[in-house]
Amino acid sequence: MATNLEFIKSASGTSVSSLSVTDCFSADYDVYAVVSTSQEQAGTTTLFGLMRFINSGGVISTANYDFASLRVASWTTFAEIRNTNQTSILGEFFLDTENFAESGGIVSYIYNPNDSSSYTFLSAQSTYFNNANGLEGTKAIGVYKVAEQITGINIGVNTGTLDDINLKVYGVK
Repeated sequence: MATNLEFIKSASGTSVSSLSVTDCFSADYDVYAVVSTSQEQAGTTTLFGLMRFINSGGVISTANYDFASLRVASWTTFAEIRNTNQTSILGEFFLDTENFAESGGIVSYIYNPNDSSSYTFLSAQSTYFNNANGLEGTKAIGVYKVAEQITGINIGVNTGTLDDINLKVYGVK
């Protein structure tokens, strides 16, 4: 994959249950990198990150997402999370607040979001530190199975809020 990145847009939030980056995909790039450099969670409830795409009608929550992810923990066996026909992609932004310190970072690559004749795919990886046990990471893939133009992304949690989240979108050349 090419390594030249061009900054497109960013968004940040404090004490939010979701964060959107809108109007960030165009015909200028086929591949985009979405980077989260800070992600802190509120409370002690276990949270799972949810990622949805945005089209001209808003956040897409129809059951057209498939995903698979592999949680890699330094102290236990690996765990797979996968499902089809879901209303979001789960696992790419896997978060566990009960023993969670801070995200080390999340990088997602979004493929062909502007192409209205193609599905939109993603690959992602994240790393973070679990205070009780040690390092954890996640590798994930996903697809939105409707051929339509995607204009942005929405990151949220299944319950509770994020104390701090920062997202940056880059075009990949």
